[in-house]
Amino acid sequence: MGTRRNGFNKETFILSVDVGTTSIRCHVYDKEANIRGLCSTEVVLLYPEVGHVEMDPDELWRGFITVVKGAVQDAGAHMHQIEALGISTQRGTITTWNRTTGVPFHNFITWQDQRAADLVKSWNRSCTMKMIHSVMKTLYFLSRQKRCLAASLIVFSTQHVTFRLVWILTHYKQVHQAVAEGNCCFGTIDSWLLFKLTKGLIHVTDYSNASSTGIFDTYQMCWSGFFCSLFSLPISIFPKVVNTDHDFGSTDPSIFGVSIPIKSVIADQQAAMFGECCFDVGDVKITMGTGTFMDINTGSKPHTSVAGLYPLVGWKIGSELVYLAEGSSADTGTAIKWAQELELFSDVQETSAMAYSVSDSDGVCFVPSFSGLQAPLNDPKACASLMGLKPSTTKCHLIRAILESIAFRNKQLYDTMLRETRIPITRIRVDGGVSSNDFVMQLTADLFGKKVTRPQHCEMSCLGAAFVAGLGTGFWRTREELKKLQSTDEVFVPQGLPKGGAYCPGREYIPVIQSWESALRRSMNWYGKP
Repeated sequence: MGTRRNGFNKETFILSVDVGTTSIRCHVYDKEANIRGLCSTEVVLLYPEVGHVEMDPDELWRGFITVVKGAVQDAGAHMHQIEALGISTQRGTITTWNRTTGVPFHNFITWQDQRAADLVKSWNRSCTMKMIHSVMKTLYFLSRQKRCLAASLIVFSTQHVTFRLVWILTHYKQVHQAVAEGNCCFGTIDSWLLFKLTKGLIHVTDYSNASSTGIFDTYQMCWSGFFCSLFSLPISIFPKVVNTDHDFGSTDPSIFGVSIPIKSVIADQQAAMFGECCFDVGDVKITMGTGTFMDINTGSKPHTSVAGLYPLVGWKIGSELVYLAEGSSADTGTAIKWAQELELFSDVQETSAMAYSVSDSDGVCFVPSFSGLQAPLNDPKACASLMGLKPSTTKCHLIRAILESIAFRNKQLYDTMLRETRIPITRIRVDGGVSSNDFVMQLTADLFGKKVTRPQHCEMSCLGAAFVAGLGTGFWRTREELKKLQSTDEVFVPQGLPKGGAYCPGREYIPVIQSWESALRRSMNWYGKP
């Protein structure tokens, strides 16, 4: 918790909570979007079996209540001064609960969970999938619609909610029974929190969260009847999908002592996009936290990808519908935390200087794939690996290899995005904890050949949820006003950028990237080998 700040009783604030993978944060914002109070608590991940990654719902709820009360206290404010609450949550983390009591049937199963990997692999190899691919190829030949081409190449992954929900319905008898009795609710973290905050009055999610599940049709803007039918998913347990700025009602007064209007619910990456004011087509946001998520604003139409970019609803505010295309890498902060647990360094702030202290990685390559490889490689069976170790290898070489791998994955995603969307990229903004690493940021700018802007405050998901809530109440009036509130910490300019000429990444990195790509190939399908 930060230091206590003096508040004014007549002043009002926007409260915003971001439920992430490793922490829950709450910020209290004033009219200038300054953080007047803050509080955070750690999220404890549970690993009951190999490949299983869970969260305790009761602990999550207690953490949510704790950070809200703590942030308001830290601001020197009172609950009655809170004009609205905005909520941002990690995506694709799911549970089911009793519709009558609100009690979950099991722990949250997180987006990193791999328990459905064998089921995913089985489906991807199934005759049904071969038939779907064949039919879609035929439709593409007849219609030349790119959507049909994308469907003919579709490959399921463990990050899709679909297979974890199938696993739940198969393995938990009490869930199966509750479904039969019409007493089961299914949802992501936002749905469950809204159910709890309103004492069961609403069972909803917003379009940004729904579109991140893999069960939502972003073209028809509804739950996919095809997928529900294909996997025998009972649509009756799904939440209603509503606007990002929907009036979600108010918190029950027994929770915080007063009723606080809930004015926004938005998925974390889409919230970060809004917080970065990436409102225009071609704006790119890169969030580097536990994982890396690269998003580009594609405007009013969803992007159809054949290389693993995911078409998402960015937000639906009033009648405005904005789509994003997203590529991801699951193990960014995870890799750095792993290195810290191995005592390669003590303070994460040291890592940039350690990387700069050596001229190269001494031939060491790190593959950041504890949770498999995502776009454009899409291999859930890939392993994390360190290759090229020598007696001369030092901790600094290892740290440089790890940080380089993060920038290399950024480059892969960036190239895929350029090639796939063919949208001119207007600006690039970064956020998330790992974006505070100057080495990663400078190398990313060098490899992109583009300026990369880092804001003063790197936690943009909280700000994005606050912005949506504040616009909904009139706390802020226009998006132009929001842009004026942005603060920049540093702009990373590609080194050696020629004036008026095209930029080519430093020649010294061409063989390094080639070696790293070779390490990638050797790490692929590792867990699929006999």
